[in-house]
Amino acid sequence: MNVYFDLETIPAQDESAIEIIWADIDRQKQAVKAPGNYKDQEKIDAYILAEQTKLDDEFDATYRKTSFDGGLGEICCIGFAIDDREPLALYGKFEHELIAMFYAFLSSAYNANSDQRPVFIGHNVINFDLRFLFQRSVMCNVKPPIFIPFNAKPWDSNVYDTMTAWAGFGNRVSLDKLCKIFELDDSGNELDGSKVWDYYKDGRIAEIAEYCKQDVIQTRQAYKRMTFAT
Repeated sequence: MNVYFDLETIPAQDESAIEIIWADIDRQKQAVKAPGNYKDQEKIDAYILAEQTKLDDEFDATYRKTSFDGGLGEICCIGFAIDDREPLALYGKFEHELIAMFYAFLSSAYNANSDQRPVFIGHNVINFDLRFLFQRSVMCNVKPPIFIPFNAKPWDSNVYDTMTAWAGFGNRVSLDKLCKIFELDDSGNELDGSKVWDYYKDGRIAEIAEYCKQDVIQTRQAYKRMTFAT
């Protein structure tokens, strides 16, 4: 069983997580010091104020980066396809429900009597999607099926990372670039990962879901091309 999947994530939604970010910024602000060659107190004060203001201004960028942190950010959509079936996208108000539904789909499709475990296929799936999914499962207290290879290495047989397979261990290539190289259809989608949070804030979650499903389709096409299955 091949499981092609992709996550769309958003920044921290819990107020306590936002407080953690501000607390870290405050610590950085308190640590700001003027260079040793500054002797005039007025210039020292002006320098410190300017640096502290920069840190305040960086909050939005720092906040957005929590979408890559499984301890703070959240999953807003899970796109997946089993073998050659039509892709599905799970989204809704409660993250723990999305994760539980995904695990239920996998468990119902998996033959526990099979000698082979499912192969999880995705783009940057080892370093991001699997790790983030595990972390959010812990945070949401949703127990995953035992056959998900959360700690997989690039050479393991139950995972296939199209990014690593193409670019090599430690290197990167975007799915968009692979699609262009392989001349795969991108359906003219203007959305990308950097815009997901803005779309989410605007209530355009259905568009995020379609984008996520398209990524699953492209990942499947890229996988088949790279494994000479087509």
